[in-house]
Amino acid sequence: MSNISDIIEQYLKEILKTNQNNEIEIKRSEIADRFQCVPSQINYVINTRFTVEKGYIIESKRGGGGYIRIIRVRNKDKAKLIDEIIAMINPEVSQQAALDILERMFEEDFITKREARIMMNAINRNTLSFQLPLRDEIRARIMTAMLVALKYD
Repeated sequence: MSNISDIIEQYLKEILKTNQNNEIEIKRSEIADRFQCVPSQINYVINTRFTVEKGYIIESKRGGGGYIRIIRVRNKDKAKLIDEIIAMINPEVSQQAALDILERMFEEDFITKREARIMMNAINRNTLSFQLPLRDEIRARIMTAMLVALKYD
């Protein structure tokens, strides 16, 4: 059974899929009314499920005529996407941000499910049993090495 955050996320992603510009504008209060939840629930979904690492840009305007704009960034050039990710993750990357990046790469068919699983296991905090911030630095180095290997594949 899905929780309300999952349902809201799926709803917003479905709207994005139908929009040819890969961009939607929503009113937080309208979405909250639709799902009978508090507006802060919408903020939570947007802040955790529509991140830069997952390939989204969020713009917002507060006030009576305010909106939240969700833009899906698609990069068809594999090498360029990998360069952008490498720049984003260095000098360190958290486990969640790294997982979000791998999810994005899988969704955009840049890596297979098997490659994603291998990479996830290699960068997992249980595999990298070091103290922070060293763990995040090593994770970034490992991810960078794997991404460079993918780039020239």
